Amino acid sequence: MLIVFIGPPGAGKGTQCRRLVDSLSIPHLSTGEMLRAVKRQESALSRWVASYIDAGRLAPDHLVMRIVAQKLQSDECANGALFDGFPRTIIQAQLLDDYLVEHLKPLDVALELQVEEGILVERLLKRAQIDGRADDNYETIRERLRVFREQTSPLIEYYAKQGKLETINGEQSEEAVFAEIERAIAKHKPSPKG
Repeated sequence: MLIVFIGPPGAGKGTQCRRLVDSLSIPHLSTGEMLRAVKRQESALSRWVASYIDAGRLAPDHLVMRIVAQKLQSDECANGALFDGFPRTIIQAQLLDDYLVEHLKPLDVALELQVEEGILVERLLKRAQIDGRADDNYETIRERLRVFREQTSPLIEYYAKQGKLETINGEQSEEAVFAEIERAIAKHKPSPKG
């Protein structure tokens, strides 16, 4: 299965993806983690990526799609993938759709995790303390939430028009959110061929 997670920073996408990796046996593709890995390298590309991440801005669409396409061509993605933090813009969603059509692998479902903004800020500040993430300070968090509202939230309507959107209340317990996600995925699971 190919599943997109949509939600603002701190909504729990990464946490829920990790749980789904075990139940669906498909890899979790976090573009944030992939970009942070590039950022840690010593290169011109890493400094360029860092300039976006450190300012709370999105990396350029073509760069992110190139990283994702490379990963999708690997054997580990033969049975699908969980997209966390991708697509983040309508252009990225269109690039992904074009790629999937070309490779005859349609997206199965887009899961939107909804969480109130005050709760998101609390979660991200707490995560910054625990994980030591310099990109989770108050100013950067506010910027990332603004970017989500302006650039990523249009994906909700984009996938709703395709009949692929499922909205999940991300303010529940981790277990309740996961149960809701499993029900949503079951509605979109492709029937076995044969």
